[in-house]
Amino acid sequence: MKTTATTNLSFPFFDMPPVISPAVRNAVARMAEGNIGERGAVFTRREVVDFILDLTGYTENNPLHTLRILEPCFGNGDFVLPLVQRLLSAYFRHGKGRKEQFESLGNAVRAVELHTSTFFVTRQKLSQLLADAGFHDNECQTLLNAWLINGDFLLESLEPGFSFVVGNPPYVRQERIPDVLLAEYRRRYATIFDRADMYVPFIERSLTLLAPGGALGFICADRWMKNRYGGPLRQMVADGYRLKFYVDMVDTPAFLSEVTAYPAITIITREKDGPTRITHQPPIDADALKTLATVMIDKREPKGCTVKDVEGVVQGNAPWILESSDQLSVVRRLEQDFPALEGAGCHVGIGVATGADKVFIGPFDALDVEADRKLPLVMTKDIVSGSVKWHGLGIINPFQEDGQLVNLTEYPKLAAYLSQYSATIKARHVAQRNPQAWYRTIDRITPSLALTPKLLIPDIKGVANIVYEEGQLYPHHNLYFITSDEWDLKALQAMLMSGIARLFVATYSTRMRGGYLRFQAQYLRRIRLPRWNDVSPCVRTALIDAADKRNTAACNAAAFEVYGLTEEEQTALGRSGEEEKHGDQPGGL
Repeated sequence: MKTTATTNLSFPFFDMPPVISPAVRNAVARMAEGNIGERGAVFTRREVVDFILDLTGYTENNPLHTLRILEPCFGNGDFVLPLVQRLLSAYFRHGKGRKEQFESLGNAVRAVELHTSTFFVTRQKLSQLLADAGFHDNECQTLLNAWLINGDFLLESLEPGFSFVVGNPPYVRQERIPDVLLAEYRRRYATIFDRADMYVPFIERSLTLLAPGGALGFICADRWMKNRYGGPLRQMVADGYRLKFYVDMVDTPAFLSEVTAYPAITIITREKDGPTRITHQPPIDADALKTLATVMIDKREPKGCTVKDVEGVVQGNAPWILESSDQLSVVRRLEQDFPALEGAGCHVGIGVATGADKVFIGPFDALDVEADRKLPLVMTKDIVSGSVKWHGLGIINPFQEDGQLVNLTEYPKLAAYLSQYSATIKARHVAQRNPQAWYRTIDRITPSLALTPKLLIPDIKGVANIVYEEGQLYPHHNLYFITSDEWDLKALQAMLMSGIARLFVATYSTRMRGGYLRFQAQYLRRIRLPRWNDVSPCVRTALIDAADKRNTAACNAAAFEVYGLTEEEQTALGRSGEEEKHGDQPGGL
């Protein structure tokens, strides 16, 4: 049955945004005509959308027409169509027909989309949905004019006070944004820090638009929860919001197409902080997700299931620890009792990046430069066996020990070699930024590092080979290295091969597809370690022997004694290792 026809209805539009320069407007216009890849559009499965709406509380049993919901990037309508269906169901359930109720319906939704053609395609879908629900054409157009905004969410003027913000913000890297537009975004949003992707300011803006008690429900990449660039956004959440629910969606078919993102669902509410209810990798099935939402929302503490409550996840700008509570307690205790790796007399670094490996790297004996202008190079492929098996590559070294570039007139063979490839070398950003130093590598090379004994660790691995290198090779940029003036490196190798070191890396590292971890310097530095002088002689011997034999069980036993782990802590640690897909491989964290 159609609602009573009503004419001359209007709803308030928001104030025009602050003055935006013509250059910024032109950049926005170009973005509005971009293709799917340029816009970072990823489409969410309906079951997942319904799950997120359930978690936020946007359900038909509530008078949704009296509340306000925002969808900041509606695309093909994955979120806005289901939420409007729920809105209409609630509207007809809770009393339709009166003019003021219809006006409140017009205020219930705001949805923004930048891409022009997509905007109109989805508008037509919504128009048909309203018509099927019984609204006259003029009512449909009145509602759609009020609900939908064709513009840039990060620049549009929007009235705050939304009870709900939901969606799947765009997966767009900074380098794909025109410089003038990125500068405008940076001027407005404090969370665009370092290499933050564009979903980060989307979250910031959405949080500022929430009403007290309101809920944001997004599915997006989880990198910001632990990476350096997410620090300001994590601080923002800590200062005024609560991470209520976290659902790990990595390796689940959450989207309508295969994507390389590492997604998670986060429900962040504007209320006093409290425990975070978490679960991992649920089945993408409508009935299963409906049941899971019921468990997640239940005020009683979950028991005997994969849903857990974790305290203390949000702490300032620190990375979020989203593991089980017993593993978290081990991490927190060790953080309290022991210094970080570099505070215990160790140094973490990364190997050299050149910007032109095909020029600077080659077979050591074939590099036709002076003998002191090349160094033997160790790469990931040289340590895959768990020990160093050098494949014979070398790297050109244009630096003196003091960090200054050598004078090419003093090295005619080096000068001749570099001259052959000068066009390639000078085309690099590092060379264009400093033309006088055109022949430098991106990273400075310190020759003495090659002669320093060190531990080598690849970046991305399911299992990290902690490999001892006696002091003959210089590390490539896909290898991290650890040196120490205090610790015996063999003993340190055993500590890093233990499950405790793995726990720290797994806790703070962003997890890659397939369960792989990133063993980056920022995560390695999180590992806690006693001072070498505090380790007893018998345990020192046990550590060195375990490393020599590459016996992971012996490494664990000695490390447990070093840290003084209780039986309960050892149990939590053991379970963490069992859960890792690659944790049983020899020599791994």
